[in-house]
Amino acid sequence: MNDVMQSLIDIVGERGVSNAAEELWFYSRDPGVLEPHKPDYVVAPKTTEQVQKIVQLANREKIPVVPMGNGMALTGLVIPLKGGIVLDMKRMNKILEVNEKARYAVVEGGTSQGVLKAYLQENYPHLRHSIPDAPSTTTIAANVALHGQGRLTNQYGFNSDMVTGMEIVLPTGEICLIGSPSLGPYWFSKGPTLPDLSGLFLGWLGTTGIITKLGLKLFPNKKIREVEMFVTDKAELVPEIFYKLTHLEILEDVNAWFQPKPLIFKGNFHITIYFTGDAEEEIEFKRRMIWDALQEFIDSKDGGFMNVQYTKDMLLEMPQRGIANFADVPKGGGFEYSGPITIIEHFPQYAAKVIELAKKYDVLYASSARLICGGHCMMFSISFAFNRNNPAMMKRVKEALDEATAFALEMGAVPWKPNFMEQQMTMKKIHPATLKLMQMIKRNLDPQGIMNPGNWEVI
Repeated sequence: MNDVMQSLIDIVGERGVSNAAEELWFYSRDPGVLEPHKPDYVVAPKTTEQVQKIVQLANREKIPVVPMGNGMALTGLVIPLKGGIVLDMKRMNKILEVNEKARYAVVEGGTSQGVLKAYLQENYPHLRHSIPDAPSTTTIAANVALHGQGRLTNQYGFNSDMVTGMEIVLPTGEICLIGSPSLGPYWFSKGPTLPDLSGLFLGWLGTTGIITKLGLKLFPNKKIREVEMFVTDKAELVPEIFYKLTHLEILEDVNAWFQPKPLIFKGNFHITIYFTGDAEEEIEFKRRMIWDALQEFIDSKDGGFMNVQYTKDMLLEMPQRGIANFADVPKGGGFEYSGPITIIEHFPQYAAKVIELAKKYDVLYASSARLICGGHCMMFSISFAFNRNNPAMMKRVKEALDEATAFALEMGAVPWKPNFMEQQMTMKKIHPATLKLMQMIKRNLDPQGIMNPGNWEVI
């Protein structure tokens, strides 16, 4: 163990590695309900070459490696289930390039959402990227690696769809370029018309490689951003409302949410509609189109628009800080959610299931659905809050989330950022030939089985 510690110090320097008990405690857990597990070392590299040397050392010594962004996924994806090295990427936080005309940025693997947002606001205020509703310290590479969503998801798909190239340190230590940067200096495409190799790493939760550089699409930052909110008390109408809104093809983001507290929200389904423009005339034209699209529900008295005058500033925040307030409702600072990706027609069934689970397990819920890529699917968030000082409540939340995942799989959904137990449930359900292909990929890319073991363990 001392030899490994010294080898890590030789690679990153004394300030870049630790096995101190208090730091191992911190890196053994995340904000969710899964049990902690301590790593043996925490290492914070500053360069791709340092990451490469760490992985080569891990291969020689057969030590697990867990790449970590900011550990905000809530579902235990960076808990070192089998010990080893937690590779904290946050010192690799440089913005390497912004190509204004081609609308992409190149960042290091530990660059945070907040750093890129602030840099663009200062230097390229007419450009933006898709920001998830997660703390600003959340890293871009970690977000795309688990197919995160953001404020442009309805228009352009998952944030992983916005990747334009990658530099990867493979589990065997080689450095590999994915997409257009493998042929030249430009980071404009992760795949077409080359074979799209990005799928070997996106969605694999750090089990097939470590993202050290990332190209990301940028989009026009319109001068005006607006929001409307439509409310109905009938869950069965939400899919039709979704369909009519996305048929307009003018909306930045669409979310439906429901929760029992405060009581003003109980029993209603709120659809938050975001749209942008460069002139007031454009905004008003889009607002009229939104109202006209939903007029039939107003006429039938099945819904109506809510005045957002006093909540607009909060609704327009990116990211929305108010989302985390849900964790403190039970006075304990915790929440976790299951997030199946499914078709919009299933919204009523999922809404009913959330309320059923909350009653069965005596936990507090808040749920939402975000439309993906013009309504081709939605991410349905099944979220439960808990008191971190109440183990019994945390156990009930975990059981409720497990049942939510089982329900989602029965409904034909795809689990989003599943924890290791939900991954096992998924692999039992998945087509046998698909599982065999996953096994082949994992064994060939990670022959020693060192990369984030316990996750996507297709053995």
